[in-house]
Amino acid sequence: MLIAGRFVNGLAVGFLSSVVPMYQSETAPPENRGRMVSLQQWAITWGIFLAFGIDYGCSFIKGPKQFRLPLGLQIVPSIILLFTMVLMPFSPRWLVAHNYISDARRVLGRLRTYGHASAPEVQEELRLIHETIVHERETMHSSYWDLLKYPNRRRTFLGCGMQFMQQFTGINTLMLYAPTIFRDIGLNSIQSIALCQAINGLVNVISTIPAILWIDRWGRRPTLLVGTICIILFYLVLSLLMRSYSTLDSKSGVDTSESDANGRAVGIASISMVYLVVASFAFSWGPCGWLIPSEIFPNQLRAKAISITTSTNWIANFVVTLLSPVLLHAGGWKLIMAFSLVMA
Repeated sequence: MLIAGRFVNGLAVGFLSSVVPMYQSETAPPENRGRMVSLQQWAITWGIFLAFGIDYGCSFIKGPKQFRLPLGLQIVPSIILLFTMVLMPFSPRWLVAHNYISDARRVLGRLRTYGHASAPEVQEELRLIHETIVHERETMHSSYWDLLKYPNRRRTFLGCGMQFMQQFTGINTLMLYAPTIFRDIGLNSIQSIALCQAINGLVNVISTIPAILWIDRWGRRPTLLVGTICIILFYLVLSLLMRSYSTLDSKSGVDTSESDANGRAVGIASISMVYLVVASFAFSWGPCGWLIPSEIFPNQLRAKAISITTSTNWIANFVVTLLSPVLLHAGGWKLIMAFSLVMA
């Protein structure tokens, strides 16, 4: 039953992760599109933080309720989403593409001018949307094979590459298996590990805010470059600290206060590096990994293209999630070093 539930949940998350970035790119004004997708990423980080916080609270519960309660609480946001979706407007581009021109005008009025569908800026945007869709219908077909033809081939490789590399930043290794890392660097109690994980989620939430405020001003490429450099450096330091702690642990035959102090210092520094990697991802690869694929494709191919790029994300997610615990157990700091080299 648990596996069946996770399967259905996975289908729903897969649909949403494909549709939401496309919907946002079609409804948001071009000058605020980056901010809207960053808000989506921020909402995701809040969900992660709340999940980690619930896990921390449930770590004090004894018995089967310790894992059943977090699973059951997932129905709450699902019900909220179900009932609030009726308030969401249709995509103006989708309405124009299906010849619902008056409905598209009304939706644009709601989204741009507080309901004034006759405003000049609404008429101008509606005209541009219509001309773009007519031009695309006259000049290109819409099939998955078109994604491999010039000039869309480069866009497809870029979109899939962005989603692939978003997972191979190793972010899900840190978010899902950080407790293993925390345990390897000296944390022993379930409560202390869960608390550090909750703080990890909070760091993720706070560090996404700069992207919401300034990503449209900074630009996508500079944001990615700065985030990548920070991730490489912090991963490198983390791997060296984990290696240092394993060396200290192997020499713990002589139990001295100096070695204990060194171990605590290395442990605190390692946890700090985990948080800094998460923070670097949160303002760069987190939002940009979804934003760029949603922007680079023409309207006629956007739905098919995003389905492919999102599938790439989840396939890479599956590989990283499946291999990380095995590689952490076998190599520990070497896996972290490998992520640093991959990002370089």
